[in-house]
Amino acid sequence: MVWHKQSALLTGMMATLAGIGLSRFAYTPLIPVLIEQHWFGASDAAYIGAANLLGYLIGALSAHPLTERFSYRWVLSIAFVVVALSFLLCAGPFGFAWFFIWRLLSGVAGAILVVAGPSMALAATPAEQRTTMSIKVFTGIGVGAMLSATVIPALLEVSLTATWIALGVVSLLVGVIGIGGLLTLGSAHHHNEANPGAQVEDGGQANIGVYPALVVWLVIAAYGLDAAGFVPHTLFWVDYLAREQALGQHAGSVQWGLFGLGAVLGPLLAGFFANRIGCHRGLMLAYSAKALAVAIPLISVTLVFRSLSSFIFGAMVPCLVALTSGRLAELVGPVQHKRVWGQATAAFAAAQAVAGYGMSALYDLWGTHYPLFAIGSSLLLCCAALIWLSQRVLLTNHALPQVR
Repeated sequence: MVWHKQSALLTGMMATLAGIGLSRFAYTPLIPVLIEQHWFGASDAAYIGAANLLGYLIGALSAHPLTERFSYRWVLSIAFVVVALSFLLCAGPFGFAWFFIWRLLSGVAGAILVVAGPSMALAATPAEQRTTMSIKVFTGIGVGAMLSATVIPALLEVSLTATWIALGVVSLLVGVIGIGGLLTLGSAHHHNEANPGAQVEDGGQANIGVYPALVVWLVIAAYGLDAAGFVPHTLFWVDYLAREQALGQHAGSVQWGLFGLGAVLGPLLAGFFANRIGCHRGLMLAYSAKALAVAIPLISVTLVFRSLSSFIFGAMVPCLVALTSGRLAELVGPVQHKRVWGQATAAFAAAQAVAGYGMSALYDLWGTHYPLFAIGSSLLLCCAALIWLSQRVLLTNHALPQVR
């Protein structure tokens, strides 16, 4: 049982590490170098980054149908391989269309890993340990961000090509470990791979229909707005500091390292919030802190201020993912969680894709990232307001339509 639990954790962690930590976050510190070495212009580099967001939407929508039709092991294994290839096959200036396609595919594979990997890990975990498991699997996001933040600056000293190849090799190693975890989970859950959310010890009836559907959708709406609000930092932050503020690539890399450090601690913070003040209050606090972090560049980008922005924002990224997943589990129970979490991920991906392209267009129009931070911070404050409203609905109206 212990080995089985460790294999489940390994699978979930490697899925979030590759799916977001590498597939999503490793591109951000490369943007200024891609521009400086004339692989792409500033606007093209931004649109290529946004391609990953569009792919994430496609992957979020296709993850559930794919895992219903095919084996989880095959779907996850192919996704791991695609993430690795998306780095290895972009190791040269092969043109906008080539990079766009592979960043798109990287987003598709990344979303599939993030939806299906944790779902399979939770299905292989006893019900009373699922909250802890959920928090642990999302530490992969922070590990991936930290890995990209520490390894990429050193590799860029060698060459841009070497950086892409190294990221591909690291992704392959992560995939091998993740696939190894899949293989060692054993056949006990193989018969139910297509529907891991059905494996609950309480007979599958826990919490279904207890809470108004509107409450659930308000939490999902907040999660979607979060995806739009965090685009300025995850897509433009390093480039903004390195080029627009003329601080240089090293300063941008240091800040991405602080982002990674925060991201490693984020899931631990989520666990602290969940145990001490509950997921609901934790979400309100985390969204408010994230809004503050995104707004800090509007005030100052001196070393102290930009470091606070990077660290707080980094911590809030996986913290909010884990808290949202936990809050939805509280509201709908383990049986419905897989479906509702898939809907939340799709909402997140849709908002992320729209915001990614929209903000890239605004940057192209304005020629500055500065106003984007104001937009992002405002959206995150709206997230906190939606979470507050969800609790008010819960307290004042239990007669609303129920979750089914």
